[in-house]
Amino acid sequence: MKRILIVFGTRPEVIKLAPVVHALRARPEGAQLTLCSTGQHREMLAQTLASFDLQPDLDLQVMQPGQHPTELLGRLLLALHPVLADTQPDAVVVQGDTTTVMAAALAGFLAGRRVAHVEAGLRTHDRRAPFPEEAQRRVTGVVADDHFVPTRGAADNLRTEGIRPERIYLTGNTVVDALRWMARRVATRPLPPELDPGAARLILVTAHRRESFGAPFRAICAALRRIAEQHTDVCLLYPVHLNPQVREVAHATLGNCPRVRLVAPQDYATFVALLQRAELVLTDSGGIQEEAPALGKPVLVLREKTERPEAIAAGAVRLVGTDTDTIVATAMELLRPDSASYAAMATPRNVYGDGRASERIAEVLLTGQLTQAAFDPPGERVLESK
Repeated sequence: MKRILIVFGTRPEVIKLAPVVHALRARPEGAQLTLCSTGQHREMLAQTLASFDLQPDLDLQVMQPGQHPTELLGRLLLALHPVLADTQPDAVVVQGDTTTVMAAALAGFLAGRRVAHVEAGLRTHDRRAPFPEEAQRRVTGVVADDHFVPTRGAADNLRTEGIRPERIYLTGNTVVDALRWMARRVATRPLPPELDPGAARLILVTAHRRESFGAPFRAICAALRRIAEQHTDVCLLYPVHLNPQVREVAHATLGNCPRVRLVAPQDYATFVALLQRAELVLTDSGGIQEEAPALGKPVLVLREKTERPEAIAAGAVRLVGTDTDTIVATAMELLRPDSASYAAMATPRNVYGDGRASERIAEVLLTGQLTQAAFDPPGERVLESK
C-alpha cells in the first residue's frame, strides 16, 4: 500500500486537495494517507477542513503573529524534516504556490521523496507579481516529479521551462471538483440573516494579497466605497481576511459605509452559497477566478497581473488592477440595467475542469500512469452539462 503525505497550510490548499483525499480513499488499491497541516492559516483552515469532513493527522502549528515569510519558511523546513523521517512517504503531495507548498516540496526533495505538485504550471512570468507566490511555485516546479496541470497553457509553461512532457499530466483543476461537491450540499441551504442581501443585488468581495498592502489596497477599498455609495440597490459583502494589514484598512474605509457588510471569513460551504447568489464578484483571489466562471458569475480581478488568463480569454473575467477609477468604471458598466457586457460575461463556462481532476491525480499517484483521458477544455459547455 502506497504511503502518501499530503501537506497543506491555507484555506485554498484544503479546498483543492480535499477532492484528492476523497479520490485516493475511493481507489481500490487503497493508500496510507497522512494529512499534515502546517497551520499557515489558523481559524480559516479548521473551518474549511470541517466543511469537507476532514481532520489532519498532524498539525505543525507554525503560524505566529506578524511573521516574516523568511521566518515562516525556516520554521516550516525544520518542522517538516522529522515528519518525513517518521512517515517515510512514497510521495509528498502539495497544491498551489504558498510558502507551505515551497517548503514541503523542498523538504520532500531533500529527503529523496517523490514530490507531486497539484495545480502546477501557473505563471505570470513576473517573479514579483504575485509576490511571493510566483517565485514559490517556480521553485516547487523545479523540484517536483509529477506536475498536475489545470490547463494546456500551464502545461506549455512547464515544457518551456524544460520539464519532461511525460511528467506533465493535464488533469483540470481540482477546484471544480470541490465546487461541484459543495454546490450540491448547499443548493437548498438558506443564507444566515447577517449574510442575506434580501432584495439587493449581491456583490461578493475578497481582497487580501500581500502585493496590494498599502496604497493599492487603500485604492481598492476606496473603489468599493464609491460603488456602494453610487448604487442604492446593491449589497457589497466582504468577508475580511484576518491579516491586520487588511482588517484595519478595510474597517477604517468601509466600516461605516451604507450597503457594505464587513463580515468574518466564511467556511467554504457558506462561501459557495454566497457565490451562487452573487451577481458580481470583485476579488484578488486566484481560486475564485476559477470557481466563479463555472457558475456564470462575472469577475473583476483586483490585481495588475494574473496567472489565470484562460477565463479572461473566455470572456468571463476582466483584469482591472487596483486603480480606484478603473475599478469603479468597470463595475458601473456591468451594473447598468440590461448591460450587454454583463450578459456576455454571465455565461457558465467550464474553463478549468470537468470535475474529474482528482480521479486522474489519484490514479497517477497510486499506479504511476494515467489511463483515462486527459482534461479537454470544453469551451462553452456549462457546469452541469455532464
